[in-house]
Amino acid sequence: MSTAEGTGVEALYPSLYVRPTDPDALLAEVRRSCAAKAHEIVALRETVAGLHGEELARCAARTAAAFESGGRLFAVGNGGSATDAQALAQLFAHPPRGRALAATCLAADAAVVTALSNDVGYDLAFARQVAAFARPGDIVVGLSTSGGSANVLHAFAEARRRGALTVGLAGGDGGRMAADGLADHLFVVPSPSVHRIQEAQVTLYHVLWELVQRALTGDG
Repeated sequence: MSTAEGTGVEALYPSLYVRPTDPDALLAEVRRSCAAKAHEIVALRETVAGLHGEELARCAARTAAAFESGGRLFAVGNGGSATDAQALAQLFAHPPRGRALAATCLAADAAVVTALSNDVGYDLAFARQVAAFARPGDIVVGLSTSGGSANVLHAFAEARRRGALTVGLAGGDGGRMAADGLADHLFVVPSPSVHRIQEAQVTLYHVLWELVQRALTGDG
């Protein structure tokens, strides 16, 4: 029995590239791997709750106050974090229940992002939109698993100049997002795994949305 060499897909999923493959052994490994990942994310979410519970409540209170005053939310991110930024904006703008709130993902318009990337550079693709749209009292939420996405950091700097509240979701040690101090509220998921970070960030912004909704309705 030999394992395929390489640093590509084989390195990510070695059990799929063992020849010959025993179907029962493969299914057992898949079950073991899924259970291990489930336990890992549950433990990480509990850690994040302990680290950030009080800060989430403070952030939700300020975010709710911003919405009450006519503020709007702008979400930014790259790659998988762009997908999460879209989901976050969708959750606030078209919630399954509660009050719909003005929210937009600045990574969602391919024409705008590619035009700005081509004309002024990708690092400023979000900052230029923040400069065009944001005003005092708005909210800019940035997601970055590394905390080092230059275009997210530039968006925060521009948001600060325009008097907008900045909320950061990062991973690892927080990267430059933590070091630069550009986020009024920063939530760092302490994990080296991009997968676990993104899963925990989904939980974070869903809890934030829930707390904002409760603040707006006066329910706890």
